Amino acid sequence: MRFGDDPESSNYVDDTGRSVGFGGGGLGGGNALGCLLPMVASRFGIGGVIVLIIGYFLLSSLGGLGGGGGSVGPSTPSTQTAGQSNLDPQIKKFTLQVLGSTERTWNQLLGGKYQPTTLHFYSEADRSGCGMAQSAMGPFYCPNDNGIYLDTEFFSELSRRFQAPGDFAMAYVVAHEVGHHVQDLTGSLSQAHDLQARAGQTEGNAIQVKVELQADCYAGVWAKNAKDSQGRSVMEPGDFEEGMRAAEAIGDDTLQRQTQGAVVPDSFTHGTSAQRMEALKRGYNSGDPNVCKF
Repeated sequence: MRFGDDPESSNYVDDTGRSVGFGGGGLGGGNALGCLLPMVASRFGIGGVIVLIIGYFLLSSLGGLGGGGGSVGPSTPSTQTAGQSNLDPQIKKFTLQVLGSTERTWNQLLGGKYQPTTLHFYSEADRSGCGMAQSAMGPFYCPNDNGIYLDTEFFSELSRRFQAPGDFAMAYVVAHEVGHHVQDLTGSLSQAHDLQARAGQTEGNAIQVKVELQADCYAGVWAKNAKDSQGRSVMEPGDFEEGMRAAEAIGDDTLQRQTQGAVVPDSFTHGTSAQRMEALKRGYNSGDPNVCKF
């Protein structure tokens, strides 16, 4: 991607040097799962596979936006101790250049009415307005505090585990979460929450898929419209193909087949590989957010 000396966003918090502790028996305690529920709707897309430190897997969706009924926060006290940042400077620069690009692009697309999100860098665990954050959950957007939460180790996992390396694959992660923020600003995230509150599990999951595919489409819209400081497209040859490989690798069907050996369509929360690739491509080909229908 072509960012050069483009400005970085200043809308971030570096929590990578902080040590987060939780009361009531730690991360594996009974309340840990409750804290995860509000975030499931806005993860980048690890297919409902959440790996807890205590070593077991939840291979199906944990619920919808707010678990189908409001937000759930930590019910036990937590502590956060400051320390030295361990954020890689190059990763930080690239990520914040991407974030800055999304801010400029979406401000233009939304007629100057875009309100930026805040990106929270963290390592292993952090606190968010939606409850506990764990790196094993993948990147996510929390509508309660309008924040994106990212452990940048996920970029390495995207390359190693998902076989989807490249700078645009990394940018796609950020742009997808910004897409959720756009949904929040425009009201579609709240609309989906209301629909899920009245829906059963299977129908709620289907609504969830629509939310995630729209965020993928918005990521494509950003990529199509993003320009560097010289007015050139930030996209270079091969970039879009990197994004398509990432979209394919994180489809619910692909991940379920890899982790549990069987595909359960009713439990899909992010869409199939084909759906995710189509959504990203549709947004990129058009560059018009109106094609990203919910």
